[in-house]
Amino acid sequence: MNTNTLSRQIPQSLIETGRIQIHELLNNVSGLDFVMLCSSDGFQLALASKKKLENTGKIAAVSSSILAMVSAFISEINLVGCKTLSLDAENGHVILMGVEHILYPMLIVAVGSPDVLMGQMRYEVKKNSESLAKIDI
Repeated sequence: MNTNTLSRQIPQSLIETGRIQIHELLNNVSGLDFVMLCSSDGFQLALASKKKLENTGKIAAVSSSILAMVSAFISEINLVGCKTLSLDAENGHVILMGVEHILYPMLIVAVGSPDVLMGQMRYEVKKNSESLAKIDI
């Protein structure tokens, strides 16, 4: 067994950078209510919120599972690289976006009000995702 095997635990410095970025994201996008950074295996890493949501740990777990299931579905229909899922509801919008860090894949969950500008929300979440993915640990 290789003793140099990388730990799957995400370094605290990466989590802290993510925490700062999602707080900035929450404050920079009008109508954004909630942003969470999760590990790819469904654990909450950082949270920024303007409203109280119960069971944020459950939201992290379900979000990770949803993105994994959609990725499997996309693969079955011969498409490649599902990175983003957008959901529209009567009372708001959600974006689930993968953070494709080479060592520590993660997920951003963003929840906006019905009035949020979806293009701006998607652009800013993508910008954060790409920034986190490039961090060299």
